[in-house]
Amino acid sequence: MDYDRFINSKIKNTKPSGIRKFFDIASEMENVISLSVGEPDFKTPWHIRQAGIRSLELGKTWYSPNRGFTALREEICTYFGRRFGVSYNADTDVLVTVGGSEAIDAALRVILEEGDEVLIPEPSFVCYEPLSAMADGTPVIIETKAENDFRLTPAELEEKITAKSKLLILPYPNNPTGASMSKEDYEAIAEVIERHDLMVLSDEIYAELSYGGAKPVSFASIKGMKERTIVVSGFSKTYAMTGWRLGYALGPAKIIAEMTKLHQYGIMSSPTTSQYAAIEALKNGDADIEQMREQYDMRRRLIVKAFNDMGLTCFEPLGAFYVFPCIKSTGLSSEEFAEKLLFSKSVAVVPGNAFGESGEGFVRVSYSYSVAHIKEALKRIREFLEEIKADQ
Repeated sequence: MDYDRFINSKIKNTKPSGIRKFFDIASEMENVISLSVGEPDFKTPWHIRQAGIRSLELGKTWYSPNRGFTALREEICTYFGRRFGVSYNADTDVLVTVGGSEAIDAALRVILEEGDEVLIPEPSFVCYEPLSAMADGTPVIIETKAENDFRLTPAELEEKITAKSKLLILPYPNNPTGASMSKEDYEAIAEVIERHDLMVLSDEIYAELSYGGAKPVSFASIKGMKERTIVVSGFSKTYAMTGWRLGYALGPAKIIAEMTKLHQYGIMSSPTTSQYAAIEALKNGDADIEQMREQYDMRRRLIVKAFNDMGLTCFEPLGAFYVFPCIKSTGLSSEEFAEKLLFSKSVAVVPGNAFGESGEGFVRVSYSYSVAHIKEALKRIREFLEEIKADQ
């Protein structure tokens, strides 16, 4: 039977995630140390787990309202006002989703029509380009550069804008580079956005994981940008709740209403137990954020110094939990480096080109793992580099 004629061509022509490729290979091998997946090694804090457990004990297992429980939407708005200084209406401006990924997909499908161009800074997370294409948009890649610490500049943005440009995706703090944008960086970008009448999807899932004394900044807090911005965030990274699959979108009421239609028909509602846990996280989880961020910061400094000492140039990332060392000095491509390291030293990293062609010559390394895990991986990588030099 010819199944190809039954499959949507956009889906069929989409490449599988480059992140999962190396993770799947590593999972079949023994004694592999993986630095490939962006998942906190912390357990969800006990008081948050306890709130979820308690909701089950009380038999709270029914559907929630489509947009999420009122109490959760109110806590999201309170949290965002407290941490980022942006005010939202819990009744109209919030949609609780199944992870941040659903919120990204829904926003793209609501905003884009065939031929609309989506401006995507790269390297960046693997979902933006394929999801834009699946929503009938045309992805337009903006190559960010190592010499700018992979931040998006106004000139780079301006150069790619055309009459068809409709939406800019702002993926900061950035996966895979760890790059972060300051308030001043955002203000400069905002001038270009306003001048060209663009909408913005700001993926702020890593916003709380900011280092170097910089206060986390939401793009929606920049003057004139709240009305143009859909903020996507969630609980996975901030509260170590990846498996709870809960995220949210904040934005203009009209956009959120249309996203809610998609959510109603495609999902209906987010997991009830997860929502009760999330209410507790937002109410009483600020100390957990600080504790985990301190640990990530210590690991960040350790791993950046180690790569630079090895001769793999690595700029200092100020967000998320990734470093993006340059491996060009080895003479290997990103794929070759990742494959040889995996099969010769049993260490898994992700080739930089999995996040766009501008990531070629780099690899993504996650430090969301224990210090002992990271130190052993660094030891093996150092041995790998010494063996490469000996063979050259």
